[in-house]
Parts: sequence; C-alpha cells; structure tokens
Amino acid sequence: MAIRFSAAVLRGYESRFAVEEVVLHEGPADGEVLVRIAGCGMCRTDLAVRRSAGRSPLPAVLGHEGAGVVAATGGPDTGLRVGDHVVLSFDSCGRCRSCLGAAPGYCDAFAALNLFGGRPEHAARFTDAAGGALAPPWFGQSAFAEYAMVRARNAVRVDPALPLELLGPLGCGFLTGAGAVLNTFGLGPGDTLAVLGAGAVGMAAVLAATAAGAVAVAVDRHPGRLALAERFGACPLPATPTGLPDRLRRRTDGGPRYALDTTGSAGLINDALRALRPMGHLALAARLHTALPLEPGTLDRGRRLSHLCEGDAVPGLLIPRLTALWQAGRFPFDQLIRTYPLSAVNDAERDCDAGDVVKPVLLPPGAGRPPATPPAPRENP
Repeated sequence: MAIRFSAAVLRGYESRFAVEEVVLHEGPADGEVLVRIAGCGMCRTDLAVRRSAGRSPLPAVLGHEGAGVVAATGGPDTGLRVGDHVVLSFDSCGRCRSCLGAAPGYCDAFAALNLFGGRPEHAARFTDAAGGALAPPWFGQSAFAEYAMVRARNAVRVDPALPLELLGPLGCGFLTGAGAVLNTFGLGPGDTLAVLGAGAVGMAAVLAATAAGAVAVAVDRHPGRLALAERFGACPLPATPTGLPDRLRRRTDGGPRYALDTTGSAGLINDALRALRPMGHLALAARLHTALPLEPGTLDRGRRLSHLCEGDAVPGLLIPRLTALWQAGRFPFDQLIRTYPLSAVNDAERDCDAGDVVKPVLLPPGAGRPPATPPAPRENP
C-alpha cells in the first residue's frame, strides 16, 4: 500500500520547514507499526539539525516526540493492536549490551539510529510527492507528520483516557528531565536539587522533584521561566555572573546534593559544582559543543560530574509512571505545552528559539479524528 500525507520537510540547514505531501510506499514490515500522529513535541534536538555540519541527512521529516493511534501493524510480534494509543520514543537496537542491560539510551547504535541516518532497511520507501528520496526516519519516527512508521519497540501503549495529542514530549524532553530526577538521582523526600535552565527538560525535572518530595531550586535568566518554576514548587534563582554558588548554598541549607544542567554553559556548570555538597552529583543533559574547562577544586570532596542520555530511562517503564503521576495531579506537564497546527511549524520554531514557549506541540491536520481514507490494517493474529 502507498499512503500520501502531510509532513513538515526540512530541505536545507538554513531553510524554513515546508509542509508538503510525502509518500510511504510500503506498509509496516515485521516488528513495525504505522501510527496516525495526534501530536508531536518540538525538541531542541530537532532544531540542532541545523548545526549538525551536514551529518544529519536532508531533506528530512524531523520530530521525535510523537504520540498517536496505531493504524496498522506488521508481523505477529509487535505486541500492539490497531487502535492502541501509543507514545513514541527514541530508537535502539535491542541487541547490544546496553539495550540488554535496560539502558537503551546508551545503545551502541544510538547516534547512527537516531541522529545520523537511521535504519538503512526500507529507506527507499519514504519519498516526497515527486518520488525524491527523504532521509530515513529521524529518531525512528519523523513525527512532524500525519503518520509515522516506527519500530514497535519504540512505541509505548498508554491509557486511551489520556490527552493523546499532548503526550509526545513524554517520549524525550520530559522523559529526560523527569528521568534525571527519578532514575539518575533517585530523589526522595528532603533531597535537594539545583536545576540550571528552566526549559522543557529543566521544568520536567522540577515537576518530578516536587512529586518526589524533594526541594528544587530553578536557575534561569528569564523571569517568566522562573515564575513558572516557582508556581510548580521550585525556589526561583536568577542566573547572574557572580555569586551564584553562595546563593545556591543559602537556598539549600549548605548546598544541593544534586544538580542538573540543561544549558551547556561552562560558567553555570562550574558554579553548580562549587555549590554542591561533598559527594554531590551534577549531571549534564545538554550536549557540549566546546571544551569544558573545570576550575580548580570543583571536583574535590567526592563531587561527581556525568552526562545523561534520555533520562537513563527505559521508556516502557518511565512513561507509564509519568502518566500515572499526571492522573494523580502530581506531574502537570500539560501546563508546559502550547499547541500549534502543523502548518505553523515555523512559528513554533521561532517561539521555541526565543524562549517564549516551554514545549511546542504540533498538531497535524485532522488530529483527534480518523483519517478520511484510512490504510487497510494488517492486524496481529
């Protein structure tokens, strides 16, 4: 079967997104599912393709925080059925030592599968309307579109009573921030956390820390972001060039036990390390693009520095935990989201770059209702 549908295509590293018709020339292969997208979050990793120095192939349909309804399944072993509501997460091989050790974010093939070319099999089936090749699915999804073909291992079934169009960011951005708190640090009541950068990842960390009973301090240069963090239980602290370690120590009774950096700023990273208690742990969520100079003494007294990927999460475990917290009123991630029609993808990018929105979510045409001519499904037996 061939399916024609709308998608936001990025054709050049300096180009605007163009919403155009694309084509999937085959149905799901073994282990795959076709998902009708209800909504897809826009992540800064999507936008970082522009700075990838050509390593991420174009033209491409980006988007890797998708959620939707299974429209067709391939083979008998997907574990999913047509009509299931799913959240899509990152791709992983499922075979390497990290995947088998419940650490798919550290998959041996993570960069190749998600960032730099995807899975080579079936690559030719995804084209533009004129038959021109498009890059293989971004993060195994390419969910800035009405449909996405994904590996079933990337799809997490969720309660159909949940607001499906808003769930996509639980597959990456919110997964990363909340996972840092709940998995990497294992925060509990009375623990202290400094969050550097109150964007999507940082705000998810604030929400998770509050849900865990921990004390969170949010550091940011945007007053609006600080006000939002305070609304969700964090102590707001403006980022300033001097004096930040002392102010962090005062707000956390001697220094935070944990810190999460989402900024990649060498100055803030050093400030956070100086503020940490002995044996404190600072985790970096942002990818560093330059050398990181560490000032003398910042790693003294057992302090640790690490980088985390995808919140150290197994998506199939953490996503249901986060949706359960939302249903209990303890993880109100939906209040961080602003929705845009897919046709306004460039407006969403502009607002994201300007810091005017915490998490943009793109809604494709017809989101929330069945397609006019749905593809013929292949059901699991």
